[in-house]
Amino acid sequence: MKMQFEQMMDGLNDVEAFLAGEQEGFKAYVPQEVDVKAIRNRLGMTQAKFSDTFGFSLDAIKHWEGGRRTPEAPARTLLTVIDKNPAAVLTALNPAAFAAAVGSSKPTTVHVRRHRKPQVSRGVTRRNAHSAGGKRVAK
Repeated sequence: MKMQFEQMMDGLNDVEAFLAGEQEGFKAYVPQEVDVKAIRNRLGMTQAKFSDTFGFSLDAIKHWEGGRRTPEAPARTLLTVIDKNPAAVLTALNPAAFAAAVGSSKPTTVHVRRHRKPQVSRGVTRRNAHSAGGKRVAK
């Protein structure tokens, strides 16, 4: 059984040989499982914003997160890149808009923040109005 270091060195040697044109058939690693919800939450995006930003259908996001479907290999690959370097994906998908958003064409780090909408109760609005008797009045 090879030690971990030896396995890593074998992999690096394979990469060097491939880049030098001495070896063909280099295969990238595509994870079998990707936690779509965790990736989306780390970016602070809603399902709708995530689907619009990266080109997935909203239904696909919902099915993946609900466990009803599993992303195919190309989607898992893209999701892995989004997880590791979302700026690279945003730049590749829409370079002009990304450059305008950050104000520069230089590489940069993107920080995405979650903006929560205020919660609205269903059909009931409470006001901080007081009647003459000092009691709170709900309207």
